[in-house]
Amino acid sequence: MTSSRPDFAAGVAALGLTLSDAQLEQLGAYLNLLAKWNQTYNLTAVREQDRMVSYHLLDSLSLVPHLAGGTRLLDVGSGGGMPGIPAAIARPDLQVVLLDANHKKTTFLRQAVIELKLTNVEVVTERVEAYQPEQKFDRLTSRAFAELSEFVRLTPHLLAENGQYVAMKGVYPYEEIAQLPASVRVAEVLPLTVPGLDAERHLVRMVAA
Repeated sequence: MTSSRPDFAAGVAALGLTLSDAQLEQLGAYLNLLAKWNQTYNLTAVREQDRMVSYHLLDSLSLVPHLAGGTRLLDVGSGGGMPGIPAAIARPDLQVVLLDANHKKTTFLRQAVIELKLTNVEVVTERVEAYQPEQKFDRLTSRAFAELSEFVRLTPHLLAENGQYVAMKGVYPYEEIAQLPASVRVAEVLPLTVPGLDAERHLVRMVAA
């Protein structure tokens, strides 16, 4: 089944985002690509495209209101492009790099970037600790990459001065926060409400201590 634009337009609006018809069409096209490639590339455990709307598309978009002030976003362990691709569609002014060490996944990501005409997105196949970009990032995110302590341990060379980590998590990550190194501090932990998703979601904003 192919998801049509109205299926998720209400969810996008419920997140407080105002997107154009063209952006909504891009999001729909991304979902179609994800579902198609997932049959052979195993990009996500969610198989039903209707479930992908809330689990992946709207969940990823819930990050966007919390990227204010950022101009360069690194999506670490991007996998199937979440949250980086939906964020890039919603914020065409944002420069987004999708980073993953898995060649199959970055093959999909490159194809998605071409088909969706995402001129603000770059795909990099590299281990995060080995990645050396010409310019650092003022926002670093991850959705299913690693625990918080591992995330910040592997990425200090990628964070620009006064940059922020904006990690996406499920239940409130008490234990992960307790294990964070002294080099970072938690600025805030925000509950996220994702339309159609009956699960706890939180955003953890961290900065250099």
